[in-house]
Amino acid sequence: MTNLAPVSETDLHAFVDGQLPPERAAEVEAWLAAHPDKAAELVNWQRQNEALTALFGSTADETVPSRLDPHLIARSPAASRSFGWSQAAAAAVVTLALGGALGWAGRDYFSPPPRQELIASAVSAHALYVKENRHAVEVVAADKDHLVSWLSNRVERPINPPDLAADGFTLVGGRLLPGYGEQSAGPAAQLMYENAAQERVTVYITAALPDRRTDKEFTARDNLDAFYWANDKITCTVVGDLPEAQMQAVAKKVYQQLTWRPDGAPGGTWGT
Repeated sequence: MTNLAPVSETDLHAFVDGQLPPERAAEVEAWLAAHPDKAAELVNWQRQNEALTALFGSTADETVPSRLDPHLIARSPAASRSFGWSQAAAAAVVTLALGGALGWAGRDYFSPPPRQELIASAVSAHALYVKENRHAVEVVAADKDHLVSWLSNRVERPINPPDLAADGFTLVGGRLLPGYGEQSAGPAAQLMYENAAQERVTVYITAALPDRRTDKEFTARDNLDAFYWANDKITCTVVGDLPEAQMQAVAKKVYQQLTWRPDGAPGGTWGT
């Protein structure tokens, strides 16, 4: 792709909105693979789009009725005569109340909990890199010792790639990713696995969330399944689009091997 045209902000916005032609979208995707900081910024743009859609749904795209056109209302003689101070005060009260209600109802959309930001970042990173061939990972599995020491040092937690051979998956390699969310929360590690059918799953690992809470969640986003769990040492999100039973089996293996305990014993019981 030696003749790749420069990627502009307009290209990036159109890419997030799904408005680029397929050929240009592929070029932008390749560019993002080489610019992880910008890719992380696009994740935030996507979340903002999702928040607006969640709050206002299809009404955001509807045409404003002519009777509600503010310019026509302002020019209306009847409006000038009848809209006195009392109506203005009432309108202000309603506006404030509506704004407060929308702000409270939308607090988790515009300021999503760290767990949701983390899962969204894991899913977006999976979708971005799982399609790559030559640049799927930064460090390949053949250099596993370096991969383990590098990611463990950067995330500041021991990261030992789980063994998923019994489920038909082998380690492709891994990469370091920027911290999730708008406020830096430390880097994340992504491990990628592949089976004989060239199906891939990724394991997204970070240090513990600020509340250090033990938690588990299963969610589906953009046709991808994400199994998330956290304890007081690390968080882990397994992402893929396998059949549900197979996806659960893989996630369970990751959970059992990565759940950290001070005595070095095997991980916790899945589902508890």
